[in-house]
Amino acid sequence: MGTIKDVGRSGEAIIRDGASVAPRTFWKGYLKLSLVTCRVAMTPATTENERVRFHTLNRKTGNRVVSRYVDSVSGKPVDEDDEVKGYERGEGDYILIEDEELEAVALESTRTIDIDIFTPRDSIGWVWYDRPHYLVPDDPVGEEAFSVIRDAMAATDMVGIARLVMYRRERAVMLEPRDKGIVVWTLRYGDEVRDPALYFGGIGEAKPDSKLMPMIKKLIDERTKHWTPEMVDDPVQGRLLEIIADRKKGRKRPVKKAPAEAEAQPSNVINIMDALKKSLASDPKGKSGGKAGGKGR
Repeated sequence: MGTIKDVGRSGEAIIRDGASVAPRTFWKGYLKLSLVTCRVAMTPATTENERVRFHTLNRKTGNRVVSRYVDSVSGKPVDEDDEVKGYERGEGDYILIEDEELEAVALESTRTIDIDIFTPRDSIGWVWYDRPHYLVPDDPVGEEAFSVIRDAMAATDMVGIARLVMYRRERAVMLEPRDKGIVVWTLRYGDEVRDPALYFGGIGEAKPDSKLMPMIKKLIDERTKHWTPEMVDDPVQGRLLEIIADRKKGRKRPVKKAPAEAEAQPSNVINIMDALKKSLASDPKGKSGGKAGGKGR
């Protein structure tokens, strides 16, 4: 293919000569555990570079529309030098905070991942996970120290907890050994995760009929497949690319409105046993006689 695809500011993967090439690094620093230290590099594990993106244009001129901050009272544009952060302490009353004051907060953790806590891997619920990043040694000299920390966490089934300035805020991060590297997850702040008891606490204690469980398990078994990235493909992206390809060739497809989806109206009395029997009888997956991945029953 011989082309280089766009590389994002955060270091997304590129394609050269038809093959994936290691992405650019967006963070470099040190991994530290007590007196053991090594140089490391980090790159986001996810990317949105492949997503179709649109700019807003002026239909009359074809020029891009740009956004600017305007004064909410005068309506006049505000020069960049006059923009300042403000904390509202009362209606229309703000405390001004300068950028230098914000940048001076928690600067000690900008370049060092200092692991000071270990915790069992399964003790951190998925709801706390925010963004994943790949962490790798940044020079051959530090590979041994990196490997010792990684393998020790894997052997004890532990993850490391540290603090690091990322995305302009100090965050708690979790270090999880993965293959030859380490995945660094930024963790959500305590005030970002809602208490599940407020939502699940009102659910009753009733348990389903034991006769229903084998049927539900059979439905689950018939729909079980090994995980592949294709399970989370975005079909809308493919359709958008088709529209763009047609426009490049001067063609314009007729717009088809999606049919309105009728909202399911369950009856007041639901016979779950009958519903499960019908599901198992009509489900084409149930007639295949086995799971995806070659496991028959």
